[in-house]
Amino acid sequence: MKASELNAKSVEELKALEGDLRKQLFQNRFANYTNRLDSTAKIPATRKDIARVLTALRQKEILAATKSEGK
Repeated sequence: MKASELNAKSVEELKALEGDLRKQLFQNRFANYTNRLDSTAKIPATRKDIARVLTALRQKEILAATKSEGK
């Protein structure tokens, strides 16, 4: 998932994506615990995707705050 893709999404889409990624992370951790996860590299990759989404959300929040201050 690229940052440019995330910047093109709305806040609602980003929040929905965050929820989906958190569910996926839980499922990956559970699958790893029960030895059913094929690649354990999925766990840190999902965590990084969550961090990217949260960063994009924060950037949009800061941008909205600076626009409202300027008015």
